[in-house]
Amino acid sequence: MSATLLSSLTTSHVGGPAARFEEARTEAEIIEAVRTADAAGEPLLIIAGGSNLVVSDDGYPGTVLRIASEGIAVDTADACGGASVSVQAGHTWDDLVDYAVHHAFSGLEALSGIPGSTGATPVQNVGAYGADVSQTIWQVRTWDREAGAVRTFVPGELAFGYRDSLLKRTTVNGSPRYVVLRVDFQLPLGRMSAPIRYAELARALGVEAGERASALDVRREVLRLRASKGMVLDGGDPDTWSTGSFFTNPILGEAEAAALPPEAPRYPAGEGLVKTSAAWLIERAGFPKGYGLDAGSVTGGRASLSTKHTLALTNRGDATAKDLLALAREVRDGVQARFGIELHNEPLLIGLEL
Repeated sequence: MSATLLSSLTTSHVGGPAARFEEARTEAEIIEAVRTADAAGEPLLIIAGGSNLVVSDDGYPGTVLRIASEGIAVDTADACGGASVSVQAGHTWDDLVDYAVHHAFSGLEALSGIPGSTGATPVQNVGAYGADVSQTIWQVRTWDREAGAVRTFVPGELAFGYRDSLLKRTTVNGSPRYVVLRVDFQLPLGRMSAPIRYAELARALGVEAGERASALDVRREVLRLRASKGMVLDGGDPDTWSTGSFFTNPILGEAEAAALPPEAPRYPAGEGLVKTSAAWLIERAGFPKGYGLDAGSVTGGRASLSTKHTLALTNRGDATAKDLLALAREVRDGVQARFGIELHNEPLLIGLEL
């Protein structure tokens, strides 16, 4: 039997063969597969939707475990406490958002269209359009590989930050200490959205920032906005063959922020901290949408910035992981030279270094 190519399991369509490939569809199967790999002393890579991984062309020298568990359970739903919703780690994230909106569970609608699995969302503290999952997560059930036991975390223990969490900080080269088994959410009941925090979305909905709108309308507009930026997966559109945003928005100290051009975006990011836009920096450093499509580029046109959004590094059909990383380095180094700010990758790099 031929080896499983990780390019077939990732949204950027790059990655070599797995030395061994397993798929687990239940919590018990996930735990057993992890324990077996650990007992054998094999490296372990966890994959689900594959939307946040860039894997080396050499592949992975151990066990690749695809988490394919599915299922949504509504434990309670009342006007006082809202809905307690338990979701298996492998369940497709956008299917959960669609379920929540159509069952009048509020709070997830602004996160529509994000690819990947539910179990991956607390790891990255996935967010978009002014919302992130830390605002609605109640607890996360995991398998602690070091303790050899199930451990359940509440939000305060997960130390959520911007695209960050304890789960991410204890993951090394795609191999986590804590393997997510289930994510539980606490969602208010109602057909209105959470307050709209993102100016672009508020304009699209015709409301003021801080107001609410129909959650169905929010989901529709978020899907439209994401699609216009190539951020909704489409097998026929190479602009979506990516990991989404490749670079995180930089968080700067006051001195660094003061050195930015006056017109640069600035958003509060905590005491003495300012967040700016990675996309703005990339474009002003000389990397427009579609940069790299030319056959004379560093990737020979095999990889480029999306023609719709400068934050996405895309596979134009036959790119390798080496191509994506060459483009990423060119962009990172260009921004560093122009603004003195170092961009950092959002997806996990497996067997690779930026």
